[in-house]
Amino acid sequence: MRRFRRTLAAVAVAAVVVTGTAGWASGTSQTPVTGPPPGSEEWRADRSLGRALPDPGTAAPGDVSEFFAGLTAAQRQRLLVRHPFVVGNLDGAPPALRYRANALAPGGAADGRQILAYDPRGRGQVAEVFGDLTRAGRVAVVVPGSDIDAGTFDRTREMARSLYEAANDRAWDVPGSAAGHGPAGYDRAGKATGSVAVVAWAGYTTPVGVGVDAATGDLAEAGAERLARFTRGIAATGAARPALFCHSYGSVVCGLAAQRAGATDIVAFGSPGMRADSVADLRTDARVWAAKAPSDWISKVPHVRLAGLGHGTDPTAPEFGARRVPADDTEGHTGYFARGTSSLRAFASIARGEAR
Repeated sequence: MRRFRRTLAAVAVAAVVVTGTAGWASGTSQTPVTGPPPGSEEWRADRSLGRALPDPGTAAPGDVSEFFAGLTAAQRQRLLVRHPFVVGNLDGAPPALRYRANALAPGGAADGRQILAYDPRGRGQVAEVFGDLTRAGRVAVVVPGSDIDAGTFDRTREMARSLYEAANDRAWDVPGSAAGHGPAGYDRAGKATGSVAVVAWAGYTTPVGVGVDAATGDLAEAGAERLARFTRGIAATGAARPALFCHSYGSVVCGLAAQRAGATDIVAFGSPGMRADSVADLRTDARVWAAKAPSDWISKVPHVRLAGLGHGTDPTAPEFGARRVPADDTEGHTGYFARGTSSLRAFASIARGEAR
């Protein structure tokens, strides 16, 4: 009987894939963008410094950080001008240098935004920072779900900006309170103890629509590798360990990256599952949180894994073991960062390291 029920659930997953959910069209298959960034061959051949440069495809972020620490300002400038795509996407390189490189890269931002990664291959991948990544006492990374790429990045950017504003302005949602305040001070490592930097990370090939890609883990596995390398890269530059805020299919990515990401917290919201049956299966020392709005259409997706379809147990289910994030006043699948919601207040508390 149990096997029969699981088969029916798998059929239901397939039906969702074929017909779409809440009006979404069936998705088209995507090929994940992997490997080093554009311009890597020219970078590898560059001997202008009299030595080999760290290989963008194989060098550990810690080794990249040490390499740049040993360069003069003029040498750094020479490399970013010659190889903006490589420097702008090289995990372990100083964030300020990556911002400057991505401002020079064709198609990169030139309006003062802090673009930490920009890869134009495929549908395009982008990461943007709000705040001071290297000096903030806390760091949060927003990992989006389906349909996000360079052309739709503003959706993830707005999520990250909402979290940044809420986490750094504790008074904004308290009636009658004073205006938000700045950092409480600096610790011995020079970190601003009261501040949170937030990264909008659209750094993987996401599914398009609700199709086979969204119901399977192939894109998530490729994305998890990129996410884990990204978090190791910012850690190598001295940034604080991140809290991951993982929306929809992004929670599948975070689930697969959990063991390698070095996160303090992992927050899954609007999640189809994390490719795990419980928090213990994630094999992480991070605190794991979960939220689901009553009106979120993700509730209609069967939480099973069978024959490669589905992503497993609902992270908000008691048996999964995650800490619950309130979301009763959150609207739909994309309203978790709306100002004034209990979900955003809880997210801000988690980002600040205050939630228990």
